[in-house]
Amino acid sequence: MLLPDKHISFAESLIGLGSFILENLTMPQDIDALWRAFEKIRGTHYPAYHSFDNMVLAVDMLYAINAIEMDQNGKLIRQTFVLPDLHQQTDHLHIAK
Repeated sequence: MLLPDKHISFAESLIGLGSFILENLTMPQDIDALWRAFEKIRGTHYPAYHSFDNMVLAVDMLYAINAIEMDQNGKLIRQTFVLPDLHQQTDHLHIAK
């Protein structure tokens, strides 16, 4: 159920639900607000059923991979990643020809 496979679609997987969470986490929210947003679109705009337990598991999975974190008020926030500049890191390396 974590990953899609031959019998589980992307929307039915926790990874798929995690993508919904990340897409809707544009500002700090608690899990109840995310659940209410999911309930509004479940069945019409989201093609799979998920329970609140699955929502908690998807949040746990996103937290475990550092995709989200909690702020000081206990709200979930989306992590922003800054990719390193590879040119700066390799300037000191000289490859002999």
